[in-house]
This record gives sequence, C-alpha cells and structure tokens, in this order.
Amino acid sequence: MSPRLQLRQLEALATVAEHGSMTRAAHELGVSQPAVSRLISDLSAEVGFQLFDRREGRLVPTQEARFLLPDIRRMMEMMAQLADASQNIKTQKAGHLRIACLPGFATSHLPEVVANFLAERPGVTVTIEPDRPERILEWIIGEQYDCGITDGFEGHPAVESETVLVRSVCVFPDGHPFAAKAIITPADLAEERLIHTRRDSAFFRALSDAFFAEGIKMNPVVEVRQFTAACELVIRGVGLSVISEIDAVGYAKRGLSFRPFSPALPHKLSLVRPIHKHPSMITLEFMYLFRESLRVFEQD
Repeated sequence: MSPRLQLRQLEALATVAEHGSMTRAAHELGVSQPAVSRLISDLSAEVGFQLFDRREGRLVPTQEARFLLPDIRRMMEMMAQLADASQNIKTQKAGHLRIACLPGFATSHLPEVVANFLAERPGVTVTIEPDRPERILEWIIGEQYDCGITDGFEGHPAVESETVLVRSVCVFPDGHPFAAKAIITPADLAEERLIHTRRDSAFFRALSDAFFAEGIKMNPVVEVRQFTAACELVIRGVGLSVISEIDAVGYAKRGLSFRPFSPALPHKLSLVRPIHKHPSMITLEFMYLFRESLRVFEQD
C-alpha cells in the first residue's frame, strides 16, 4: 500500500463499504457526497484498482477492497484508541507516575495521598520506590523518576525543589504521664530513654543542640534512620522520640500519643523533580496535591 494514502481516504472506503452508499457515508462522515466520491476516486488511483461495484443500486466492495478492509478497520480502531488515550492524558486521567520517596513515606502518609489521587484517575498507574536520600537524588538527577520526596536536600543545579518545614513532636506510648503536658521540652526528657535519628543527620544535630542549650544530657538508646522505625519502638516501650508530626499522626491510633516539642525543630522535607525534564501534567498535579496535604503539618 502506498505511503501516500491518507487516513481520510481509508475512512471513506470503510464507511462506504459499511453503508453501501456514498450519500449515507457522507452523512456519517459529516462531509458532502462529492467529497466522499473524490476520496474514493483518489484512493482507487493510488492503489491502482477499482474499489466498488454497483449491484442493484448498492455499492459493493470489490474483491481487492475486501482484502484491504480488515486491516483498515483495525487501523481505525487503533486510531480511535490513540485519540481516547490522548484525551485521557490531556485531562490527567491516564499515564504513569514514578515517585521516589523516603522509606517511611512509603508506608505513612504517601499511600493515602496516592489513593486519593488515583480515585479520580482510573487510567493512571504509579511506581513508588523508597530509598535513602542520596539514592533519591541520584534518581532525580538521572531523570529516572518523575518526582521525589526526601530530606536533607541542599540543592543541585539539575533539580527543582520546594522545601516544607514540618512540625516536630515528642511521641510516647498511650498512658504515659506526658499525656498530661501541653508541650514537651528537653528538660522533660532528661530521665527518658531516647530513640533518635542517625547522628549524621541535620535533624539529630538540631535536637542535640536543643538539649545542649538547656544543659540537658541526652540518654540515647536506639539510633534509627526512619521516623516510622522510631514509632514502632516507642509503641513497644523501648523509649521516647522526637519526630516529624506526619509520622506521629500515622501511628496515633496504634498505641502512640504525641505532644508539640519545644524549642521548634522543624523537619525539612523537600519535594524534588528533574529540572531539565519537562514534567507531565500528571506529575505536576500529583506534586500539587501532595504539597497541599502537608499544609496541616507545616511549621508556622
């Protein structure tokens, strides 16, 4: 078949074959009858054989045309599917979103945001890949993921980012005496076993400085990388911890209580994406919704 064949010509062939009439085909296609005749005539000239015979006032495809019709109809169905897919993408109802995130987010907060996002977009699929901040940065720089949720991000020329300051709270098991307090301070934690983030993290350094400023010695018992791990240990009575309020809320109905911690030690959470990769509408919409979901936890 000649590469010069036009989709409209093939559409006219299939429509005339279905209705057996130029007039009815023209009505179906929304064009004039002479326009359909011209399309069929041009197509016949391109392929080099007659496309229709007239029998008892009806146009009937020739043997050669009948040979072409199954492929033409399949092609038209594919074009219709492509049009539907394009419309779904345009209206942000289809596509694939790749999210890199901190391990804790894969099991707290993020699942609810993703569930709400997908509820209105049945054609969208998502990949969630949790890992440490260093790895997330590598993925975003390499444009392997559409967006990322990380901490400790200090900027990179290949990454666009927005940092959100999330409130920190002191978490303790249900029934602990701290439930009677409005605010927890380093002095309150002087005799408590402390579960803390890794010592090389900015958050641990800020917490350590807060204790030092009040002349209080920390009593560390377990060092963890993730706030969710701290929550699991607190629930089991291993000790107390100061963590992001986002993670604390996720455990509020699982045996854990929390109160604001003073002085304010906001956890710096960064939303990142590749700066040189044009973001899809789905990516931008998800990042907006995720950012909005953080506002209730944002440090004033």
